[in-house]
Amino acid sequence: MGAGMAKEASRFISSIPPANLALLQQPNGKVSTATAAAGGGGKVQSIHHQQQQHNEWCLWRGRWRSSAAQGIMQRRKIPWSLICGLMLFALGMVSLFTGHMASDLEWYSQRLVKRSLYSRFNVIRREPIDIWRSKYSKMFYGCSERGRKYAPATSERKSNGYLLIAASGGLNQERTGITDAVVVARFLNATLVVPELDHHSYWKDDSDFVDIFDVDWFISYLAKDVTIVKRVPDKVMRSMDKPPYTMRVPRKSPPEYYMDQVLPILLRRQVVQLTKFDYRLGYELDEELQKLRCRVNYHALRFTKPIREVGQKIVMKMKTMATRFIAIHLRFEPDMLAFSGCYFGGGDKERFELSQIRKRWDTLPDLSPEDERARGKCPLTPHEVGLMLRALGFANDTYLYVASGEIYGGEETLRPLKELFPNFYTKEMLADQELKPLLPYSSRLAAVDYIVCDESDVFVTNNNGNMAKILAGRRRYAGHKRTIRPNAKRLSALFLKRQKMDWETFSKKVKSCQRGFMGEPDDAKPSKSEFHEHPASCICEKPFTEDGNFKEEPAYSQNRSSLNPNARRQQ
Repeated sequence: MGAGMAKEASRFISSIPPANLALLQQPNGKVSTATAAAGGGGKVQSIHHQQQQHNEWCLWRGRWRSSAAQGIMQRRKIPWSLICGLMLFALGMVSLFTGHMASDLEWYSQRLVKRSLYSRFNVIRREPIDIWRSKYSKMFYGCSERGRKYAPATSERKSNGYLLIAASGGLNQERTGITDAVVVARFLNATLVVPELDHHSYWKDDSDFVDIFDVDWFISYLAKDVTIVKRVPDKVMRSMDKPPYTMRVPRKSPPEYYMDQVLPILLRRQVVQLTKFDYRLGYELDEELQKLRCRVNYHALRFTKPIREVGQKIVMKMKTMATRFIAIHLRFEPDMLAFSGCYFGGGDKERFELSQIRKRWDTLPDLSPEDERARGKCPLTPHEVGLMLRALGFANDTYLYVASGEIYGGEETLRPLKELFPNFYTKEMLADQELKPLLPYSSRLAAVDYIVCDESDVFVTNNNGNMAKILAGRRRYAGHKRTIRPNAKRLSALFLKRQKMDWETFSKKVKSCQRGFMGEPDDAKPSKSEFHEHPASCICEKPFTEDGNFKEEPAYSQNRSSLNPNARRQQ
């Protein structure tokens, strides 16, 4: 509206003669007496006409100013709420930019560092593999220390009740259950009773917790995390109207399930027992709880002194004979082969024997051996394991320690592996007398194998079982010690064609198959794997020094405390 009035006023002014325009521009719009006199009486009428034009001009000018001012006022009429909102938004943007600038820079710098590290990993993927040790293992170390804001353990008197745990399975399956039991007791603010072990599993081992693990070390090491007692006090048991409430939680349950379903019962009944406790806690936990898992598994669960002494004696004998050695967990026992549903070339005899063993598990589906092998679900035979190692570059004089129970097929099955690696040893060969007290107990014998495999320079798994997962995670925590996992899916297809190629071609193809399965730092895929195998929250990168190298961290010195009887408890 103001713009239209301005144009109309402009046309009005242009219609006034210049002489008269000068008249209109006199102060206050009045005609001076000098001008009137100069014009004479004949011009009085003209002056009156000009005065009228001047009045019209003043009217137009007033109307134009009024409309322009009104337009401005209309444009300036902004709600105070909008003004305040804009001001708050501006302040928020300033705070966002200034407050996050440092963290953004830090994030980008970390991305650059990681790209730098992984660019180096990509280089090593193009280089020949160092079969004994990862070139980049020195970049990482195990880190499971408590955070600064980590709350102390709840005392027995102030806890929400007593949590009983009945673990399930063999040694390493029970190990996962014990680890998760400590974490569950932590977020339930419960007092944990030393877990019970499984006496009714396939292995028929009557060992209790105190027979395998150093119970006093276990309790004292975790004193800052969870209050642990050896049994429920008699006073509490006598005060209970009913026996302890027993329940089984679903596998891989999140903490929310325990808070919703277990905690109310614990508060009401004082004592709750969780049965078949293996893999009953989900893998996605906050970082402090994940680090607690590592403290339990890699530090607190130390074997008893008799087991440690036998294990260390075998390790010393192996290292006396050779500066470095390979430990292989063959896992070629009859139960494992039957459970897999695979066929290993033993004819009708093998099919019948394994099918009979398979009947022990009522819920196992019928499987196609050919399909299972094509999917990479079948363990390699001892002969195939030996061929893989020789193709990777391990020489004929390499020393092997074979951790295994009863091998299906016995000596005949092992003969091809021994021909490829004559320096072949087992715990029975190196500590026959020392093992005699342990022979009736499969879990204690498995603990000896665990120690030797953990101390080996290279560890080779032959399946994805509990021991393989636990040891793979522990060796990553110890600085990515070389751990070889056969790429069974590709290797099985390659073994079928082995007779159609020369050794050099076969070796190249095996090395190609195994890239990504040699225990390199970037082999791990935590998002697709379980925490016990890939403890990503407990593995840290070492910081750079000024000369571009890495600062040394006392990483495995803590880790070895679970084996060293004289080691101090982590503070």
